[in-house]
Amino acid sequence: MAEKMGIYKCMVCGNVVEDIIPGKGELVCCGEPMKLMNEKNKDGAGEKHVPVIESSGDGVLVKIGSVPHPMDADHWIQFIEVISTDGFVTRKDLNPGDKPEVFFQIPAAKVSQVREFCNKHGLWAK
Repeated sequence: MAEKMGIYKCMVCGNVVEDIIPGKGELVCCGEPMKLMNEKNKDGAGEKHVPVIESSGDGVLVKIGSVPHPMDADHWIQFIEVISTDGFVTRKDLNPGDKPEVFFQIPAAKVSQVREFCNKHGLWAK
């Protein structure tokens, strides 16, 4: 059974999905079960992956890493998402060459969790 709001990756083709409403079945892609990506928050590369949340005006600026994460063609942050205390999810997709940061118009007090997905190192959360 899939996990609500779980991020899953196909280890064959690289598809990444977020389960919105889990059912009883297994998520499968390319004929293989998809891998649930565990949220990391303090590995050896944490300084480049753990989201940094800064209050800014009427929202929050989310930067990826206390040291900016690379945004190269072979290694980049694919998305940043903010989950609010009242259940809203706001996501911004990023591309190589973008800055690894996004402004979200949500008060800092309403931020429940911030997650980001690195194409090489997986899912990170704060």
